[in-house]
Amino acid sequence: MNIDTSVINNINSNTSTAGLSTRQSAELRESFMTLLITQLQNQDPLNPMENSEMTSQLAQINTVSGIEELNATLNGITQQMDANQALQASGLIGKGVMVPGKHVLLEQDSDGSTYTTPFGVELAEPAKNVKATIVGEGGQVIRKLDLESLGAGVHSFEWGGENDQGEAVASGRYSVQIEATDAEGEAIEVTPLNYAVVNRVTPNDGGDSLRLDLGAVYGQVSLDQVKQIL
Repeated sequence: MNIDTSVINNINSNTSTAGLSTRQSAELRESFMTLLITQLQNQDPLNPMENSEMTSQLAQINTVSGIEELNATLNGITQQMDANQALQASGLIGKGVMVPGKHVLLEQDSDGSTYTTPFGVELAEPAKNVKATIVGEGGQVIRKLDLESLGAGVHSFEWGGENDQGEAVASGRYSVQIEATDAEGEAIEVTPLNYAVVNRVTPNDGGDSLRLDLGAVYGQVSLDQVKQIL
């Protein structure tokens, strides 16, 4: 007599998911042991269960217990990681960060001083030539910058708020376009970055992750979108 394979399959299918509760695991073990005892009581004396078969079936119930303990351990690790992530995110409040985007803000004080937010680039690989173009809201080219060769990774830069003729431009929001090529002149994947200040940290709509609020201009981003802290 063999244990009903549908029960074993049910055990395997349930334990393959990470959501086994203690009650579900206990019920599965109880069902397994009931069937195993019934099998031993009703086995054919002329054809008893072999030791290897008994060992295999006992191993399956031990697997259920082991997965339950593993799930509990992983759940604890996940909670600790979430707590660490929340602590890390809260430490960014009030700080400037570089996130994917192409905006550059320019402001002029009453004394004539000009302030521009940094812009940046993330390169998938080293680049021989990198060029940035500052563009106005109407699409007009304001300034062309030669950033020369850059290694792979994240880089940030400052624009002085002047056009190609060296004249100060008006306050407002500008954008930056970046092109990069390798030594053979082939285009390289680039991600433009803009500067923003973290105002607050809020949970995601699903409640499983955190979002950084960067204000009305930049909206919200996830923590993994922060490429650099300034």
